[in-house]
Amino acid sequence: MSYLKKSPWILHYDASSCNGCDIEVLACLTPLYDVERFGIINTGNPKHADIFVITGGINEQSSVVVKNIYDQIPSPKVVVAVGICAATGGVFRECYNIKGGVNTTIPVDVYVPGCAARPESIIDGIVAALSILEEKRKAMKKGETPL
Repeated sequence: MSYLKKSPWILHYDASSCNGCDIEVLACLTPLYDVERFGIINTGNPKHADIFVITGGINEQSSVVVKNIYDQIPSPKVVVAVGICAATGGVFRECYNIKGGVNTTIPVDVYVPGCAARPESIIDGIVAALSILEEKRKAMKKGETPL
């Protein structure tokens, strides 16, 4: 991670979940796991974010919000889907109001497995997102369109 020129900022959004993964995302910010040791900062403003961390499955209401937030995050950006609900809709995927995972609305770069995902797995996913973010930055400098 020494290749990073600035500290990456993450934006966390709960699309629609049981909040198990949300609690684990918050645990990453505590002194026990301390994701900030990697220079990662949690922000509430999509215009400042580099990494979009989403928990929960996508429904009709959250789909619009997720797309809106995604569009506000400047490129290059990376999306991390945390937990099985964000990946596939999880245990709620057969419900009438769930469209499925995050990829039904926006492209996903990193999937973090689990129900609920462990803080160590979330941190691993965010660290993996950092290398993807750097690759997208390099592609933009070359004039290519990042995915």
